[in-house]
Amino acid sequence: MAGVMESVDQRTQLVGQNRLELLLFRLEGEQIYGINVFKVKEVLQCPKLTHLPKSSSVVRGVAHIRGGTIPILDLSLATGNPPLSNIEEHFVIITEYNVRIQGFLVSGVERIINMNWEDIQPPPKGTGHEHYLTAVTKYNDQLVEIIDVEKILAEVSPMNEEVSEELITDEVAKQAPNLEIMIADDSKIARKQITKTLEKIGFSVVAFNDGKAAWDHLKELADQGIRPAEKYPVLISDIEMPEMDGYTLTAEIRNNPQLNDMYIVLHTSLSGVFNKAMVSKVGADDFLAKFQPDMLAQVVIERMTNLGSEMPVDVEEALKS
Repeated sequence: MAGVMESVDQRTQLVGQNRLELLLFRLEGEQIYGINVFKVKEVLQCPKLTHLPKSSSVVRGVAHIRGGTIPILDLSLATGNPPLSNIEEHFVIITEYNVRIQGFLVSGVERIINMNWEDIQPPPKGTGHEHYLTAVTKYNDQLVEIIDVEKILAEVSPMNEEVSEELITDEVAKQAPNLEIMIADDSKIARKQITKTLEKIGFSVVAFNDGKAAWDHLKELADQGIRPAEKYPVLISDIEMPEMDGYTLTAEIRNNPQLNDMYIVLHTSLSGVFNKAMVSKVGADDFLAKFQPDMLAQVVIERMTNLGSEMPVDVEEALKS
């Protein structure tokens, strides 16, 4: 237990400092890619794979690892490139995204680097492949591409994006159009999923591509004499975002007397003890793992209720179940 807590303490030192650690890897060729270390469980030589009939071509097979069966996705195929060959010579990065475990087949793993989120930028437009990137950065004067894994997973194994009808009662549907929800997320697929869920209930949505854009908007409102907490009863923010991450955005809001009463939900594909410790440290109101439309709907409906709207009995019962 002492070792686990020491690791938690070390990781949480990055919180509020707008920093992250990237595991660098390669597919075919010289291009370097990066993935947040928090999402990595382990790296190992590609084990023997068992092919799954009728599965996506991106899924090269499943591997039996530590008592579990894990799908192995070819990241080269997933990003529109030729499949990796001689896979037994390659490596698998075991990750946890959206409360799911999967492995990513890569040709080689380089190193772990510590970066500042200010040095992580949105992908350049017009490159022809920005559609699968969520961000880019530079290391030793070489471009590092950060893949939009949420987009890849949504294409390979689409998640349910529908909200249960019993949650959208007449009273909720009546109150929701009066409220505007703010979201910040650098993944295009994630923004689409969140917006679809909230609009299904009846809320209006204002979306930003990263934490810095969201922060600038909130400060502008405050400078105009508008209380952001009154305009947006809920801010739903991703954690991993270029220029300013969700932890830093939350910390900045909490340290600003004009903004510190905002209700903040950190909504992320990251999960585990590290993130719960970080959420507590920066002062977020709630933490929700992606992507669970009913859970997201429940969090926002509960907030709406606490603001004074009447919660119908059947929705209260649904939230308890």
